[in-house]
Amino acid sequence: MSKRSKQSQHQAKRAGATLSEQAMKRKDYDEELRKLHVELVKLQQWVVHKGLKVCVVFEGRDTAGKGGTIKAITERVSPRVFRVVALPAPTERDKSQMYMQRYVPHLPAAGEIVIFDRSWYNRAGVEKVMGFCTDEQCKRFLEAVPLVEKAMVESGIVLLKYWLEVSAEEQTRRLRARIDDGRKLWKLSPMDLKSYGRWDDYSRARDEMFDATSTTFAPWHVVRTEDKRRGRLNLIRHLLKSIPYKELPREKIILPKRKASTDRIESTRDLNFIREVY
Repeated sequence: MSKRSKQSQHQAKRAGATLSEQAMKRKDYDEELRKLHVELVKLQQWVVHKGLKVCVVFEGRDTAGKGGTIKAITERVSPRVFRVVALPAPTERDKSQMYMQRYVPHLPAAGEIVIFDRSWYNRAGVEKVMGFCTDEQCKRFLEAVPLVEKAMVESGIVLLKYWLEVSAEEQTRRLRARIDDGRKLWKLSPMDLKSYGRWDDYSRARDEMFDATSTTFAPWHVVRTEDKRRGRLNLIRHLLKSIPYKELPREKIILPKRKASTDRIESTRDLNFIREVY
């Protein structure tokens, strides 16, 4: 092997080590996430106590980590308070309605935090880029949505909008991982493959959307998710800081004693246990 080849190989190893060192370790991530989960439970109790209405919108690049971040937020809280909305493709009936009509019934009532895994901003993103709406329809949407969101905020809804951003190189790596991993194939839709070659079109659509809809009352917050773990933690921390809350006092919980019994009888019924393979 030539001296130059050895040098290149050594540089590649160093670059790989640097990337590995930058990625957050699982142990550190779990420790920080546990702390944030405790705070999310406190937030949940405060939202119910005060009757707050919170709406969180998730948008972003394909593979940017929206699903994983939403799961990290909701895995330790009540689904009756943290409600996730992920609407399917619109039906013919949906298409005949006023555009925002299908989203309005899912907005939060008092004591709810509603998380939209993609939202009405489909019109400014995938629908515009993939030709599912006309340029005129998208223009009208961008003009109207700030008015709708202002009405939401004035009605008492706390509206948070997050855009998850990832590089083109990392998106490619994650899409290839989905193709090669049977556990992730369900994440790979035909639309993902069609959208893949239109990176620049999505960038332009994103910038137009930000220009038209990032307002003082409902700004866009961009989250770097090149490292998914760091991105999730940063977003959750921002969410918690965006909604003022306090820890509610609670009585000390004491596990009651079981009723003493001198004639306790264990079931003699033939229980149908499953086969214990593991």
